[in-house]
Amino acid sequence: MSTYWELKHRFCDAVNAHDLQGVLDCYSPDAVLVTPAGVAQGHDEISWLYQQLFQGFPDFQMAAWFELGDCDNPAVTEWTYTGTHTGPLLLPDGRTIAGTGRRIAIRATCSAHVSDGKIDSHREYYDQLELYSQLGFGLVELDRIPTR
Repeated sequence: MSTYWELKHRFCDAVNAHDLQGVLDCYSPDAVLVTPAGVAQGHDEISWLYQQLFQGFPDFQMAAWFELGDCDNPAVTEWTYTGTHTGPLLLPDGRTIAGTGRRIAIRATCSAHVSDGKIDSHREYYDQLELYSQLGFGLVELDRIPTR
């Protein structure tokens, strides 16, 4: 791999093709992926996270609209994620919600650190409230704490 950016572009192409093996080929065997949905370490856990994403959003796509050109490692990208929620979606608390049929378009950013031609640390950030709002969920007030 001649540049970190070529690896990042290959990764994006694999995600958009829902090519799970292509995605994993971009990660080192002991890579760590940190997302708002959780932390995955190693190919088995990373594969599981992407399987969940592709199952919940069978038409999921990510489009880069900004790449931090002054920084190669980590490679920092801003994205727009789009897709239709037609399959199950695992929530951070372990519950699963059925497909809503709603389209999403959310902003995201990530940084991917590369060593030996593979991503060894990848951090994805997006606004979960923006995602859940687009899926038709709002905030629910938890039990109030008594005031004195």
